[in-house]
Amino acid sequence: MQALGIDIGGSGIKGAIVDVNTGELISERLRIATPTPSTPAAVSEAVVDLVAQLNWQGPIGCGFPAIIDSGVARSAANIDPSWVDINVAEVLQEATGQPCLVVNDADAAGVAEMRFGSGQGRTGSVIVVTIGTGLGSAFFIDGRLFPNTELGHLRLKNGVAERYASGAVRKNEDLSWKVWSKRLNKFFAQVERLFSPELIIIGGGVSRRHEKFFPFLDIQAELLPAKLRNQAGIIGAACLSAEQAD
Repeated sequence: MQALGIDIGGSGIKGAIVDVNTGELISERLRIATPTPSTPAAVSEAVVDLVAQLNWQGPIGCGFPAIIDSGVARSAANIDPSWVDINVAEVLQEATGQPCLVVNDADAAGVAEMRFGSGQGRTGSVIVVTIGTGLGSAFFIDGRLFPNTELGHLRLKNGVAERYASGAVRKNEDLSWKVWSKRLNKFFAQVERLFSPELIIIGGGVSRRHEKFFPFLDIQAELLPAKLRNQAGIIGAACLSAEQAD
């Protein structure tokens, strides 16, 4: 079965058609810059453009940077605050004319990584952390997702963790890998104190450069780089939408 996966992020909206049985992208992966401001009308227009470019009709899965409750955004992380309390699934379904499932973006990435990536076949407690514009998280127990953990919003250094230790912060503040890793260690210390995961998988685009910072991380859990990287959110969202369509 095929489905369209879309990953809405703070800087880009990415999408591709996915074979949900294998996790493989079977179309070109497209990217459109996230509009500024990223209001419902502007984001919907960008999603419609992406769907049109892929000439897609059928189920659409969308990873969205917010706590998602039955399709409704209950927060707004790295997206315009006007989305709060909006039914994102209904907005995108009306705009595209296609059935849409919306989930937290990190949860979508985590689902893909557990099915087809570094978490495949793993049981016990696993946390997938996506590092990019923010710090996303997906928490699994014996392969079952506990949704909307949003651990990047843990309190850290008089603010939230993702404003202190995300990939965007590293670039914006021109931090060395070693200095940035010290910040990540403070974040992971909180995560481990609260959850004691057996495995932590680090995803997002930064995972392809894991050799630059893994040696500086002081983590008790087993640590692995994600295999699907920036494609994970697309793949996971597509898989979940296909399941709903079934």
